[in-house]
Amino acid sequence: MSRNRLVLSFASVLVLTLIARPEPAQACGGFFCSASAPINQAAERIIFSKNADQTVTAVVQIQYQGPSEDFAWVLPVPGIPEVNVSSDLAFTRLQQASNPQYTFTTVVEGRCKRERGSDSFGASAPSGDFGSGGTGGASGDGGVNVLASGTVGPYDFVVIEPDASYEEVGDVVVEWLTSEGYDVVPPGGDPDDISLLLGSYLQGGMNLIAFRLTKGNDAGTIRPIRITYDSDQPMIPIRPTAVAANDDMGVMVWVLGESRAVPVNYKALELNQALINWLNGGQNYNQVVVAAANQAGGQGFVSERAGPSTDYDNVIILDFERDDWEALEVSAAALSASEVIGESSRRFGGWDGYRALVERFLPEGVDVDQFLACPLCNADAIQGLDTQVFIEGLGEEVVEPMIATQELLGSRPYVTRFYTTLSAPEMDLDPLFDFNPDLPDISNVHTARRVIECHRSVYRWEAPSRFELEDGRVVRLNAGDPWPFLVGDEDAPPANALVLALTTSGPGTVVQDNSEAIDQALEEHNATVASPGCGCGVATPRSHAALWGSLALFALVRRRRRAAT
Repeated sequence: MSRNRLVLSFASVLVLTLIARPEPAQACGGFFCSASAPINQAAERIIFSKNADQTVTAVVQIQYQGPSEDFAWVLPVPGIPEVNVSSDLAFTRLQQASNPQYTFTTVVEGRCKRERGSDSFGASAPSGDFGSGGTGGASGDGGVNVLASGTVGPYDFVVIEPDASYEEVGDVVVEWLTSEGYDVVPPGGDPDDISLLLGSYLQGGMNLIAFRLTKGNDAGTIRPIRITYDSDQPMIPIRPTAVAANDDMGVMVWVLGESRAVPVNYKALELNQALINWLNGGQNYNQVVVAAANQAGGQGFVSERAGPSTDYDNVIILDFERDDWEALEVSAAALSASEVIGESSRRFGGWDGYRALVERFLPEGVDVDQFLACPLCNADAIQGLDTQVFIEGLGEEVVEPMIATQELLGSRPYVTRFYTTLSAPEMDLDPLFDFNPDLPDISNVHTARRVIECHRSVYRWEAPSRFELEDGRVVRLNAGDPWPFLVGDEDAPPANALVLALTTSGPGTVVQDNSEAIDQALEEHNATVASPGCGCGVATPRSHAALWGSLALFALVRRRRRAAT
C-alpha cells in the first residue's frame, strides 16, 4: 500500500476507523457497543496531526453513556499503531482557546437629551459559547492472531488479524472478540452486518484494534485515545453512521499541518454575520451553523479559526502547572504518603485519571471521595503506599497526556479548527481534509461596532442604534428591540453569506453568493427602524448629511434673494 489514510467516523456512540486505501469511496467503519443510553450530544471532538514523518496522529474524544461491561470500540488499522491515552481536559482547554467570540464596542453619535444620573451604556456584550501498550506474541487461538496487546489508562486493547485460511474472516473476528469480552454487537444489531463490515477491511489487508474498559472502570473513566501510525490524509467516513445518527450531530475538528487545512470535498461555509445575535454574544451561533450546514446540503464546514500553532502555546498545560509537576517529582521522596497525596490532589486532583489512580492505591472498602476530602485525616489508609510508584503513575496517566497534547500542537506550524453539524440523510459523502498555503488566517474573535444614534429630542436609552458588522453590513435597531432575525423564521436571511469550494491552492470558487438576499433583508428591516429624533422611517448617516445640506442651501438661497431686493 503506497498511501494510508486516517479516517474517523461516528456511529451510535463514536465511530473511529482507520483505512489504508486512498479511495474515498472505501472509507467506512464502525464503533460497536451495547450501550442502551443515548450518545452525549455535545460535539464530537478530534485532533488530527499530519506529521512530518509521514504518520498521522489522531486524538479522539470518546463520548459514551452506559454500563462499562458493554463498552467496546473496534477500529480497522494499518499495521500495529502506537496507542496512548489522552485527556478530556486537553480538549476542554483547546476548545475554550479557539471558540468563536462575538462582542461589540459602543460609541455615541450626536447628542441625546440630558438625563439625571448615569446615562452610560455597556461597551460590549459577553462572549458566548455557542457550543502505548506493550506488544504481544502471535496466537492462533480461535482463528485469530494477536499482534499486540496492552493497557492504556482505563482501557485494555488488542491488535488482531484473522487466520488467512478462513474464508469468512468477519465471522471469525466477531466470534473471537465476543468470546474475549469485547461486546461488538449493539442492541438490536445484526452480527452478520458487523461481520461483513469488518470483513471488508480485513480482506483488504488491515488489522483490527479493539478497546474495552478494564475491570472496575465505568463510563466516568472513559478518556480520549491517541493513535499514531502510517497515513497521509485525515478523512471522516460519515456514510456508515447514517443508520444510528442523531439529528444535527456536532463535529469539531482541529487539523495540524504545514498550512491552513481545507475540506476538499465538502463546501467551505462563510456565515451570514447579520444572522448572529450580537446583542447576546452570539449565543445562537450553533443554530446558525446548523442552518448553514443544512442549507449547504449538509456537506459543509465552517472554518472557525486558522493560524499559527504558537497561538496555542501555554494553552493545554500552563507553565506553572509544569513547574508544579517538576517540583512534586523532585520533592516526593522527602514527603510522607499522605503529603504526596495531599500535594498531588491540590495540584492535579481535577485532571483526567487522577481519581482512578488514587483509588487503585487505596485498600478495599475505603471510599476514594471521602479519602481525597482529607488525605491527612485518613493517613492510616495509605501507610504502605510506595510514593515513587504513585508518582510514576501520576506522570504516566495524568500529567503526561496533557504535556503530549501541548507538544503535539506545537509540533506543526499551523492549526485549523472546523465545525459542522450532520444528520443521517446528509451522511452520504465522507469529508476529506487537505492543505492550502494560499489562504489567509482566520480569527475566532469577531467584533462589531454599535453606534447609538443620539438626538437632542430623545434620551440615550430611547435612541435607535446601528451595528456595523465586520463584513461592512449594517443592522439598525430601535431602542430596546431584540436582534431582528431569528434562525428558522420564514423571513430570515440565508445562514451562509458565501459557500465556497476550496482546493489545495488559490482562493477557491464561489458556489453560492447570498449577498443580494442578505442585503435585501437588511434593507427591508432597516427601513422599519425610526430615524433619530423624528420617529419616522430609516435615515442612514448619508441621508442625514443630505438633509442638513439641503436646509443650508435653502437658507443661503433665501439670504441671496433678500439681498437682491
